[in-house]
Amino acid sequence: MSLIGHLFAIVIGLLLACFAAGMVIVLAILFPDWSDMALGPIDPDALNVLFAFGFIFVSGFALLPALLIVLITEAFSIRSALTYAVGGALTGLACYLGLVPFDPATMSFDGIVRRHLEIMMGAGVIAGAVYWLIAGRKAGLWREPPTPQPPPAPPPA
Repeated sequence: MSLIGHLFAIVIGLLLACFAAGMVIVLAILFPDWSDMALGPIDPDALNVLFAFGFIFVSGFALLPALLIVLITEAFSIRSALTYAVGGALTGLACYLGLVPFDPATMSFDGIVRRHLEIMMGAGVIAGAVYWLIAGRKAGLWREPPTPQPPPAPPPA
């Protein structure tokens, strides 16, 4: 795969991974409300707006950590799905801890909600898996030379 083609795959992979993570976050946050039977049917237009805000939220906060993971995996030609899942979980952890206030006097984070941390890390794992499916499986292949083709057979005499 050429470098230009792989750059397009990286951009599309990051966008779809952010969309998948945003969907996971929105669905996980809304699930306790959905389990209440008194709500009735959910408006699909409102759900689409929530998915869009989840995508914007995830893509805005996770862009730099995700690009760091992509840069490392491309530089070392790492193609393992587990690596992308762990990298996504670490990205979700970094995004969540970036939103929680840090108290330098006690050297601890104040107000960590375990469920929210689990949701963010789970969304990161899903995002890492989606990115691996689109672009991560071919990480670093653009640097390898193409396989030489055998010479054509001579024409019959």
